[in-house]
Amino acid sequence: MTRGSAFLLLILLSACTSSRLSGANLDRVVQPAFVSRIEDGAGPKSLVFREDGSYSEKLKKLEPKEADRRLQAKLAAAVTRFEISERLRVNTIIQLPRERPWTNIIDPARVATALESFLVEEVPANAPDYDLLVPLGADAIVEFVVQDYGMRSEKGRAGAYIKGYGRMFWLDGRTEVWRRAFDADQVQLGDEHLDPFRVGKNPELFQRAMSSLVDAVSAQFTQDLTPKDRRGGPPLPEGVAPALPDSTHRTGRENQLPPAPQGPELAPGELPDPDP
Repeated sequence: MTRGSAFLLLILLSACTSSRLSGANLDRVVQPAFVSRIEDGAGPKSLVFREDGSYSEKLKKLEPKEADRRLQAKLAAAVTRFEISERLRVNTIIQLPRERPWTNIIDPARVATALESFLVEEVPANAPDYDLLVPLGADAIVEFVVQDYGMRSEKGRAGAYIKGYGRMFWLDGRTEVWRRAFDADQVQLGDEHLDPFRVGKNPELFQRAMSSLVDAVSAQFTQDLTPKDRRGGPPLPEGVAPALPDSTHRTGRENQLPPAPQGPELAPGELPDPDP
């Protein structure tokens, strides 16, 4: 993502802000827990060929609906729901300042156990029962939710997109103290065209594009969760040690896939070759 695109993305994100986290509210947090999830049916989606007729000549006899189905399968193989949700969570945490309450985040492995293997490959679509985190000492929940993601196209220019929101709320009473909706879209940003036919042959291109968007959202979340009007957090409860940096999962992955065999006929599940 270019520097200009990142700046535009921040404007787009800022325009969607619902409520700002105050320093006074953050000062009250003692032991937060982070949860990142993806809603059911959020993606990955391919809204390329059915919504943009620019590719009809290239598709020839292949129906747009079938072309989108094939591309969607490639997107799902490129990056999993788990990887996207974890990248958003981990990248936000590692950018937060080493100060309370961020030095006292509940270990994600303990959160996973309490929420019955929440950090598994299949990311739950529905919100978990956060009351299960009360015995761990959590007093606030930072939740990231992805509601829609994939690829889309307008006038022959395609790109990745991701939509959702982040929020913080008190576990007791569920009162929100911070919320930000996000809508990061490479087509709207005017980023370089993400050729869907090239993605069909090398799905890692989508993984890279999605990682770039997620990282930009994480950077904005970090900024939101670091208000300037703080006086300092409350003392840690007796017996509670500062948490170590989150290393449960590393962000991103190498997913080099070989190109599909060339031939006069399309292989099952494949898209036409990209232009030279």
